[in-house]
Amino acid sequence: MKIIEGYQKARAALSRETAAESLAVSPALKKSLKKLFGTEDPASAVRQIVMEVKKRGDAALLDLTLRIDGIRLGSLEVDKGGIAGAYEEVDGELVAALKLAAGRIRAFHMAQKDSIWHEVSEKGLRQLIRPLQRVGVYVPGGTAVYPSTVLMTAIPARVAGVREVVMVTPPQRNGGISPVMLVAADIVGIDRIFSVGGAQAVAALAYGTESIPAVDKICGPGNIFVMLAKKEVFGVVDIDGLQGPSEVLIIADENADPAGCAADLLAQAEHDPLAAAVLVTTSRWLADEVNREVAQQLSGLSRQSIAGESLDRGVIAVVASLDEAVELSNLYAPEHLCLMIDNAAGCIDRVTSAGCILAGREATVVLGDYVAGPSHALPTGGTARFSSPLNICDFIKFINVINADEIDIKQLGKAASVMARAEGLEAHARAIEKRLNDLSSGG
Repeated sequence: MKIIEGYQKARAALSRETAAESLAVSPALKKSLKKLFGTEDPASAVRQIVMEVKKRGDAALLDLTLRIDGIRLGSLEVDKGGIAGAYEEVDGELVAALKLAAGRIRAFHMAQKDSIWHEVSEKGLRQLIRPLQRVGVYVPGGTAVYPSTVLMTAIPARVAGVREVVMVTPPQRNGGISPVMLVAADIVGIDRIFSVGGAQAVAALAYGTESIPAVDKICGPGNIFVMLAKKEVFGVVDIDGLQGPSEVLIIADENADPAGCAADLLAQAEHDPLAAAVLVTTSRWLADEVNREVAQQLSGLSRQSIAGESLDRGVIAVVASLDEAVELSNLYAPEHLCLMIDNAAGCIDRVTSAGCILAGREATVVLGDYVAGPSHALPTGGTARFSSPLNICDFIKFINVINADEIDIKQLGKAASVMARAEGLEAHARAIEKRLNDLSSGG
């Protein structure tokens, strides 16, 4: 990892563009895109994929899965009749862990629902709360399986009252879905499961195909192609955000454990070659020790090449004070912010932008990833400046109700008419003036 000293140099290194623009495209990926789609630009390739799915439906999904993933699918929808068998293939301890996590995630979001689920009623005005009818959850796959993401995306939707939850996830080499993914889907009550991934899966959820129903909202993390596809279809459907590769920023003082810091940096780096691992510290000694620990712990990891590529782009910034460290964190707006410092709780009020804060030397990101309770679907790429973690508010909508009687027309009508005419909207003014005239004439 690169060590940078001084606030200004660190600020320059941690300033970034928007989420979709900040992701590097490797020469190998450009070559692959050129071969498949005639362009080296991921956004252009995604637009082609989306249009192909929109026009050709299931046939496009089957063709694209073969072209991109090299997998020939016999069907898109997974037969849920095989779920009982999936339980037999998954270790009982893992099933128990998934059920424990599901219970904690459900409890946290039920508490959130209890705190916000209050419909407004004020002098003839109301605001109704209604859940979305159908939601699509995208669960990454390919290089790894993520049953935790099934829990973290579907459970908040269920707590919010969503009627139907549809899941899409990339197929394994045999065209099927990992048994542990099926078990996770069963635990949360997924209605339908489809073995298709990438931008084509997002397009299918947005526009619908012969097999996959169109949804009201798409949620869940993914790679650059998933993120660009969500951006492309936004407006046709809602999206939860543009979650890209995982990222962590650790603020650590001289008392932090170098081995613990390195372990959390590696935990994020192993997600994806484009994952971001950042340490900001007030101690040059800690910076050097963490760098040594990272190199030592990296050796022998099953995903060593992935983590190593990510850490080649990693940054360790040495600054003069914790105030500077917090300022840099707020600028970067990380997905995960770890406060490995004395009095971490006292620092929280100064944090303005982060997806999830893990306060205290033992509060590893891994707890949040799996079992703490709040959804781990978090804003990345700096979007924590203006967006929130996935929660039940992502799955509800508000409807305003206006009841008006003669008293309301008499009290408010003239002001409405004056404003309408000021905006040059005569028909608006006439509509309210008719009611005023009818009331004044006794009609």
